[in-house]
Amino acid sequence: MNARTEPAPAGSDAIARPPLVRELLLVAGLFLAYKLGRQPAAGHTVEAFHNADRVWDFERAVRLPGEGAVQSLLLHGDGLVHLANTYYAAVHFPATAAFLIWLYLRRPAYYVWARRVLAAVTAAALVLHLLFPLAPPRMLAATGLVDTARVYGPSVYGNPATDSLSNQFAAMPSLHFGWALMVAVGLIAATRSRWRWLWLLHPLVTLLVVVGTANHYWLDAIVATALLGLALAAILPRTSSGGTPISLRSPHRTVTAAGRAQGRLVRAQTQVRAEEQAVAGAGR
Repeated sequence: MNARTEPAPAGSDAIARPPLVRELLLVAGLFLAYKLGRQPAAGHTVEAFHNADRVWDFERAVRLPGEGAVQSLLLHGDGLVHLANTYYAAVHFPATAAFLIWLYLRRPAYYVWARRVLAAVTAAALVLHLLFPLAPPRMLAATGLVDTARVYGPSVYGNPATDSLSNQFAAMPSLHFGWALMVAVGLIAATRSRWRWLWLLHPLVTLLVVVGTANHYWLDAIVATALLGLALAAILPRTSSGGTPISLRSPHRTVTAAGRAQGRLVRAQTQVRAEEQAVAGAGR
């Protein structure tokens, strides 16, 4: 490992990795609570379509770009729209799970923080799903959008009337986008590579996919961003001593950086001694 990337030895600010079994049970329990908690909103079909009309009209009133503009790009080729459907179906959970596993193994302080933020955002989303059931744009005739998953495949949803595994009337907020954005934020905070900002491509692609496949409105992503912002403002990463990690911008104190700091201190001390000697000489 070279001097530019080698982290300083772990000190008193290191945080212990949480017990694995406890974390697995906790994450599984949170996921199960979320899946079961969404079911009471599944039967509010009339309200969900009414809210969908309101969201669609509001977006047009504030002149948000039409979701159809993104979908028209995907529909230029069967391969592209199939890829978008696959991304929607296959990337959401595995990417978030891989993110948490990597943090758990390599950045435990950031793992605890990320898990808490994701739990807070998901809990807030569940409340919104219950209070504001919303049919996705693929179900709303006024949008003129195609249900790309049903037409081109693959699809993770069955017939809304008989689908007991998922609540398809829980479009707002978009947890696909909210989780993807948290993955990017967490990796940017927990790493220091100059390329780490490229992780923002994940939520960007996710946004284009969820809108282009007509599974979400723009407003769903905006609300998810707002919830994540509130969670990030309220929940900060902590070390065992109760402080935050060394720096959210550069969480690893490198050997080179430490050497530069020590060099500046030595030069300052040398300058002070020289000035003291000059003053003493003038006095004689």
